[in-house]
Amino acid sequence: MMKRFFKFSERQTTYKQEFFAGLTTFLSIAYILIVNPLILSEAGMDKGSVFTATALTAIVGTLLIGIFANYPIAIAPSMGLNSFFTFSVSIGMGIAWEVALTGVFIASILFVILSLMKIREKIIQVIPQDLKYAIASGIGFFITFVGLKNAGIVREDADTFVQLGDLTEPMTALALFGLIVTIIMLALGINGAIFYGMVVTTIIGMIGGLIHTPSAIVSHIPSVAPTFGVVLTHIHEVLSLEMLAVIFTFLFVAFFDTAGALIALTNQAGIMKNGKIPNIEKALLADSSAGVIGAVLGTSTPATTVESSAGIANGGRTGFTAIVVACLFLLTLFFSPLLTVITTEVTAPALIVVGSLMAKQVQVINWQEVEIVIPSFLTIIMMPLTSSVATGIAFGFILYPLLFMAKKRTREIHPLMYILSVLFVLYLFISS
Repeated sequence: MMKRFFKFSERQTTYKQEFFAGLTTFLSIAYILIVNPLILSEAGMDKGSVFTATALTAIVGTLLIGIFANYPIAIAPSMGLNSFFTFSVSIGMGIAWEVALTGVFIASILFVILSLMKIREKIIQVIPQDLKYAIASGIGFFITFVGLKNAGIVREDADTFVQLGDLTEPMTALALFGLIVTIIMLALGINGAIFYGMVVTTIIGMIGGLIHTPSAIVSHIPSVAPTFGVVLTHIHEVLSLEMLAVIFTFLFVAFFDTAGALIALTNQAGIMKNGKIPNIEKALLADSSAGVIGAVLGTSTPATTVESSAGIANGGRTGFTAIVVACLFLLTLFFSPLLTVITTEVTAPALIVVGSLMAKQVQVINWQEVEIVIPSFLTIIMMPLTSSVATGIAFGFILYPLLFMAKKRTREIHPLMYILSVLFVLYLFISS
């Protein structure tokens, strides 16, 4: 019955394949349980409470998208939006975290309304096919850049922005070793190469003393009381132009980050057919509902995680992969000390390899017409350069209709694209 429910035969998968895919996805995003509390605590939020809220939000959101949409995808608090929450809104604008979290709550409710009205679904479906391919490949470039940065293979530079890192640094060398092992196993056609690469890297790191073994295995679950439900008592404090701009930014970035991720991931998993994504309305509702739940529990906006691509590359094809991820998040609540062995250097090779595989989508973009080439290329390149999926999409959405108008091909563009183009111009001015 379980196999029929998740359509194992139709999607050519097995329990073993789905389990290892879920494990790979979880290991790729487990860092969020450590990083999200660290970032939000800078805004004054209780670190232990945010840890529990992060795990519970990921569990609920991932279960929803797995069971109702049958997608091999995880939902967890967004890294970009938690930084915006802390450093731009709370610290930069001086807005109390309780009020900022209320802004997340209202933006998430608007998300749910837009999903129920199928406006989000409509927007995704009217995106031109070439832009969809550009979004998918752009996320691939973005993921690879994140992996290279996490590994220390590239680092910031005052003159050139980025440059080659110190490859002799022990943790960078460990990541390079993991990358080489993963690539070789992948080239040899070994099933689960990405997962095994992470395991081998972790073991070598522990043997070499680069990764410390956990001092404990079991820990207590921190109380969520310090952040739970505070949004319900601060709604009256968001009625200002300043907070309306914040809410708009939360809504806009989350909307198109998720749209971009869903396009890329469903295409990678073979779920997207002829530019159409089945069950997209259920996936969008799962994502937006997780946002409401997360805000009430005490965490910033969740989103469809691009790291899910690691599990998909490892064979994830159905919602059973998501169920595995959710169960592992649940276990982590009790065994959080084990997370210390999953460093960014361990997961970096997986991100680099997966991003490389996703970037193959560039081959199906129409590179013959300038009105398609320029928006597609800027969509791709702006994602890694700005560390924002939404910004990359913004450039594509603004230039695509503009160039088609210049070429007198306006009838080939859905009217909704022109409205979105104007909104993206507004977004870029607000967020810059």
